[in-house]
Formats: sequence, C-alpha cells, structure tokens
Amino acid sequence: KIDNITAVDLYAEYPKFHIDVEREQQRLLEHDIVVFQFPLYWYSSPAIIKEWQDLVLEYGFAYGKSGDKLKDKTLFILTSAGAQESAYQTEGLNQYPLRELLRPFEQVAHLCQMHYIPPLVLFGARTAKEDGRIEPHTKKASALFNALSDGSLTHESFGDIDLSNHYNNANTTNKNNEV
Repeated sequence: KIDNITAVDLYAEYPKFHIDVEREQQRLLEHDIVVFQFPLYWYSSPAIIKEWQDLVLEYGFAYGKSGDKLKDKTLFILTSAGAQESAYQTEGLNQYPLRELLRPFEQVAHLCQMHYIPPLVLFGARTAKEDGRIEPHTKKASALFNALSDGSLTHESFGDIDLSNHYNNANTTNKNNEV
C-alpha cells in the first residue's frame, strides 16, 4: 500500500514456475529498489525465488560483459524466521548469524553491481502474531521502504550492521515512524 511499489507474488503469477523472463527484466528496469520478501526455508529462500534468479538475472543483462542493467539499483531482503534471533548466532542452534546464511543474496547484489541493504527479519515468526510483533515489524518495514524510496536512507546509512533490525537513527524518520 505504498506509492511507487509494485508487489509481485511469484507463486501466484507463475504457479508452474514458467517465469516470463522478459516481463521480469522489464520490471527490474522500471524500479530502483528490488525487495525479495519471503519466509526462510531451510536457511534460504523458497525455490521459486532461486528459479527467478537463475532465469531473470542473465549474463549480459544483470552481470558480465555489457550486463549492467541493474547497476546502482538497491537489493533488500525482507524475511521471516521461525526461531528467535538468538538461534541465529555462532553459539546458537543454527550456528550462523542470519546475515551469513543470506550471504548469497549479498553476492548477487555485488555481481549485479547493486547496493545491498542488510536484511530486515521477523524472528520468532511462529509466535509473532500471539506476541503482538506483527504490527511493529510491519511499521518498521514500511518506514524503511518509504525512506529508501524517498532517498532519505541509502545503503551507506547502514554502515557495517548485520541486520536492518538493528538500524535505529532518530534523525531518519518517515511519517513519524522511526526507521
């Protein structure tokens, strides 16, 4: 429900995984910020996102010789994880911080000459509704989208933090929602 955002449900549009590469590349050309929103499945994205990447981010379009169509665009991951953030630590159940598990997306951004924004994660998603954490998370995501869209927040703003969850700058606000 934010102006200038096109939401695409890949499973709804491509239930048989027959991705329209030309259409998807055109969408990429028309937007400056690309957001992959998905639940974390076995430490990665759902299969259709990988399929989309394999087909749409072609050599000569997204990377390689003359493959600079995504140069200086921004890539941002918005995901949910069933476990709490403490499980995604070196000493935690999953042995790795979530940023490390999502490193392939960061490499995609690098290869495609895009700017990478640290992921925003809804941890403990299985109990988020009961715990009243959906609305605050949605507000934070909305504020991030708005700030990225209006240019008040850039990839440089994040410095070296691992997750957008940890970004907090009282000087960066949008519609009175702190980012």
